[in-house]
Amino acid sequence: MHNTAARSNLWLGIAYLVLGQWTLSLLDTAGKLLAAAGYHVVMIAWMRYTINTAFMAITLAPLYRRRTGKSILQTSQLRLQIVRALLLLLSTLVFFSVLKIVPLSEGTAMNFCAPLLVLAISPWLLGEKSYPSRWVAVAVGFVGMLIVVRPGGSIVPEGVALGFTSAATFAIIVILTRKTNRTDDPMVTLFYGGLIGMIASSLIVPFYWSSHMPSSKEWLILASTGITSTVGHYFVNSAYKHAEASLLTPFSYLQIISATTMGWLVFNQLPDKLTALGIAIICASGIGIAYVEHRRMHPLPAVGPAHGALKGD
Repeated sequence: MHNTAARSNLWLGIAYLVLGQWTLSLLDTAGKLLAAAGYHVVMIAWMRYTINTAFMAITLAPLYRRRTGKSILQTSQLRLQIVRALLLLLSTLVFFSVLKIVPLSEGTAMNFCAPLLVLAISPWLLGEKSYPSRWVAVAVGFVGMLIVVRPGGSIVPEGVALGFTSAATFAIIVILTRKTNRTDDPMVTLFYGGLIGMIASSLIVPFYWSSHMPSSKEWLILASTGITSTVGHYFVNSAYKHAEASLLTPFSYLQIISATTMGWLVFNQLPDKLTALGIAIICASGIGIAYVEHRRMHPLPAVGPAHGALKGD
């Protein structure tokens, strides 16, 4: 019965994760469309965080108070939440800048180097133990990245620089998220990310406001960024409530599929064969280390002579 419940939770977690990935790919697609239409990434980010915060205040904040009896603003790590949220805004601005000049699949692939960077720097920032397998995974993932961003490939040098910056920033955000989640509910962290992002982007958006009046279609796309951001991250957070991170990590690389699909449907962009090979290597590296980490955390039970005799009885 216990195994059946665990298996059911795992499939529910996978379903939530995949739904979250597709929803966040819709967010990335909207950001790329708006950037291509001439809107500055600061304006796009401001709209995303403003609608994101309003949507969470109406939907998630009451649910959180009903579940915990506390305000969603109650945190024991206010300074850390603010720093993380500001870095999240920076990450959004950089990633939207990446998507402005890089295809969705390649941009998403570069961002997937972030988990490998986390493995590399977590021993120093989180005090976690380092293993040779982690360094092998980082090295293999880096080889895949070099293939994706190779000279003569589809990514211009500016896109490569922004892609690495985006991945490095996101890796630091993951580290800070691990720290905030030690004491704060993930919903609190999610809300602070939106709230601080809205406040900070509101201070700078007047300098980047577009004089172009959005059409009805563009208003809908702008509005969708806040909703898809909230729903996507809610699904992802829900996934990690139902299954362990080590079990879900391999499935997170399925976002490459959703990004490639949206890039093909909306922008008629597909990676060439060599770029696809690099993306596959990055994914294989991440999936491989996820399996090793899971086996390290959950070693198989030893089978000794006595155990074998009992099985034969």
